[in-house]
Amino acid sequence: MEEIKLAIVEDDAVIKESLETFMQVHPSIKLTLSVTSVEAFLEKAQSPLRPKIDVMILDIGLPGMNGIQGIYHIRQKYPNTDIIMLTTFEEDDKIYDALCAGACSYISKRTPLVKIREAIFTVAQGGSYMSPSIARKIAERFMPKKRQKESGLSERQMQIVQALVDGLSYKMIGNKLNISLDTVRDHIKRIYRTLEVNSKVEVIKKAMDGDI
Repeated sequence: MEEIKLAIVEDDAVIKESLETFMQVHPSIKLTLSVTSVEAFLEKAQSPLRPKIDVMILDIGLPGMNGIQGIYHIRQKYPNTDIIMLTTFEEDDKIYDALCAGACSYISKRTPLVKIREAIFTVAQGGSYMSPSIARKIAERFMPKKRQKESGLSERQMQIVQALVDGLSYKMIGNKLNISLDTVRDHIKRIYRTLEVNSKVEVIKKAMDGDI
């Protein structure tokens, strides 16, 4: 296998050292750069002897410029380098923003080192790698949103249904959604009519069964 030139941008000293130690053991991986910030990376990239990089492991929560912001600048210097986000952030918007910015993979820091190394080889061969929990989030983001259309409930009514499932009283729902108690009751009546039910218990059951 052709040697993979790897760069690491990670500010957590323990994680950075673990990655460096583990990855360099493999004969097909050569660590060409390891720094703690995007700014430090860009400084190295200006050097006449700038390192060659095939794959980069990039954290999001970095000092100074964060990883997502840094992707654009990194790709200006290394347009052909594949970027793997390795991060504690698993929020949908962070994942989506990173992929839209140009990252090809997104991995949780909870991922074992052997799996991270597997991701490096997958990416170097033209593939993409996602932690299972993150892959599910991405799939869910693009799943057709049928529930509201099928149920006939408005967005506000769906919020009230979820509040009922969460065990909130009518008064608590009103406080949470910043609407009056009478408005909550009116929505509840409309929900009953739309779903053809006669009680809060039936609404909750439909929601728990995935029928809303």
